[in-house]
Amino acid sequence: MENWDFASAVRRWRERVTPDAVGLPTGERRRAPGLRREELAGLVGISVDYLTRLEQGRATSPSTQVVEALARGLRLSDRERELLFRLSGQTAPGSDLVSMRIAPSVQRLLDRLASTPVAVYDATWTLVVANAPYDALMGETSSLRGIERNAVWRNLVGSGNRSAQTASEKAELEMQLVADLRLAEARYPADRRLRRLINELGATSPRFVELWNSDAPAPRTGRNKVIEHPAVGPIALDCDTLVVAEDDLRVMVYSAEPGTADAERLALAIVLGTQQLVRSSTSASFD
Repeated sequence: MENWDFASAVRRWRERVTPDAVGLPTGERRRAPGLRREELAGLVGISVDYLTRLEQGRATSPSTQVVEALARGLRLSDRERELLFRLSGQTAPGSDLVSMRIAPSVQRLLDRLASTPVAVYDATWTLVVANAPYDALMGETSSLRGIERNAVWRNLVGSGNRSAQTASEKAELEMQLVADLRLAEARYPADRRLRRLINELGATSPRFVELWNSDAPAPRTGRNKVIEHPAVGPIALDCDTLVVAEDDLRVMVYSAEPGTADAERLALAIVLGTQQLVRSSTSASFD
């Protein structure tokens, strides 16, 4: 009988999850039950090689973020999530730390928005998960690693995103992001990951230091955005941010007025982006 340890738990739970349960195409060439390793790795945001080593017991110290992402990708219940953390040698994060947990009820809501571009961020504006339509609209997110997944970092240090912004709009967004990060620091003073992020930003971005030390009130950024899509061109969209209060998450939803040219361009951008995912899935090798 197989031992119930972290490696075997991940394998068993991966084999239990059907592709359609996580919004992936089923395809016709499957032999093994559940998700392929490359599919789960893509959902979690880790490499296939690292997932393989975790499932074979050759990687034995996954980070809190990796365990949380695995629990989310495997669609674990609250009790199963707690068990996965215990098997990893950790305890599930408490209320004094920034949460990356997506509750099953919130996941059901996200599943209902499977055809709409949606991304979920934690209280530090670090990306937790993005769905396929979001990746089709804004660019693939599964390749983002570590600090690259943080929106404050991407806007102040990194390459930004596909939003078309005037200089004043960019400045206002930066002010709002840094103000939100300051609030997160006040709420979660014991979170070491948050402290490392702030230190990295302070050491890398003079603009961050300027905003961090400023006492100016944060502006309210607009909900209307223009996305410069490389294949479709500019798309004017509404961007609404919904807050999950209990877990302190931000759910960012992009939409267009039905029947407009922008709605048609958004639909085309989603089709063009997700077709590549379907082609990659159907051409994948047998498990």
